[in-house]
Amino acid sequence: MPSYPLSVAVVCMSNMNRSMEAHRILRRKGFRVRSFGAGSRVRLPGRARNLPVVYDFSTTYEEMRKDLVRKDRQRYNSNGILHILGRNERIKPRPERFQECRDRFDVIFTCEESVYDRVVEELWVREQETFQPVHVINVDMADNAEDATLGSLIICELCERLQQADNLEDSVVEVLLAAERKTGKSFLHTVCFY
Repeated sequence: MPSYPLSVAVVCMSNMNRSMEAHRILRRKGFRVRSFGAGSRVRLPGRARNLPVVYDFSTTYEEMRKDLVRKDRQRYNSNGILHILGRNERIKPRPERFQECRDRFDVIFTCEESVYDRVVEELWVREQETFQPVHVINVDMADNAEDATLGSLIICELCERLQQADNLEDSVVEVLLAAERKTGKSFLHTVCFY
């Protein structure tokens, strides 16, 4: 079993809901965790389904919250976005893009298949320096509060089981198969290298 806490990253599209809920839960459990978005910009629900509110990743969660309060406090309060931004502000100042991070992780969790594809592609195009393995695992979850919490609890349980394993490399597949039997979900998994 590793004597250090696993270094974990969680990635969704905008670093707003799913990755931040997992970040909150994993941090509370003592894991070294960072969260990211893999999109080009942060997109939040707008007045219409096809008209999102869009921010750069450099915009702080506080700036987003104040902007949305100015635009339509009632709408963004009732759809839960102000609550999500408040939670995010307590975790870190702003969203981060995975493509701009060069830190190394033991495991990277993604929250949907298109994000998994982006993360794997990003890791494959980077120049490999240490050939240290990183396990990329997709835990599909819908982008709403309830599914974000349920998916984050699955990620947390996977992290706990991987942390307890005698050897991370030898145990990942076994841990994922056990989780698939328990949850009825299937998980994408690949190994990339730094």
